[in-house]
Amino acid sequence: MRKDYSSDLTDSQWHNVKTVLNTSRHRQHDLRRDILDAIFYVVKTGCQWRMLPGEFAPWQTVYYYFRTWKQRGVIARLLSIARRGARQKAGREPEPSALVIDCQSVPITRSGGLCGFDGNKKVKGRKRHIVADTQGWTWAVGIHAANEHESQHALKLIERADQRSERLEAIFADKAYRGGLEDTLGEALGLRLEITESDSEEPGFSVEPKRWIVERTFGWFGGWRRLAKEYERRAETSAAMVRLASLRLALSRL
Repeated sequence: MRKDYSSDLTDSQWHNVKTVLNTSRHRQHDLRRDILDAIFYVVKTGCQWRMLPGEFAPWQTVYYYFRTWKQRGVIARLLSIARRGARQKAGREPEPSALVIDCQSVPITRSGGLCGFDGNKKVKGRKRHIVADTQGWTWAVGIHAANEHESQHALKLIERADQRSERLEAIFADKAYRGGLEDTLGEALGLRLEITESDSEEPGFSVEPKRWIVERTFGWFGGWRRLAKEYERRAETSAAMVRLASLRLALSRL
């Protein structure tokens, strides 16, 4: 009998997503749960694929399905189900009317791939760019070099989020997004951009309205060791890791 890990799905959590991974093929390892638990283990612990405990499926099998589900959009569909369910359980509409956008600079390892230097944060690596709802659930993810300004990628990211919610009306952001984005959002998507700033005049850190929500989401990611640094060579793989952590967090609320 396999050892249980804290990253494993419970029966009730699995019940909410199993139809997406339903398969009529019979194999040694349950593709609907065993493989997903193994993937969550990698994201949670930060271990290399080759260092998966032997009680899971062979690492080659786990990685194959991770790559396949990433390319076919399966991970994104699972996240969509989980975040809608988490919102409904919290008494909210399945789709949000307001979202918050922000990014964080993350140092990169020697894995290679997309990289830049954020002179403001003094970080060499990438920017992890997300759009989250007011519950903290991720609706769009983008990865780009740390030297590229967030406003260059904001519109594309918001467009993706807008396609997933018919109720969307407003986007909250900090002053880094101020500029042409306001007019562009209104003309292209009919959305309202609201720049939030702290009311405090004291020097140092202060909580900004609405933006604390997305900062909390970044804080949640801190509990997932695979997200502590940028270990992935490909940006799309890095984005998939963020979606997987968001998926597991949302499932924990169901």
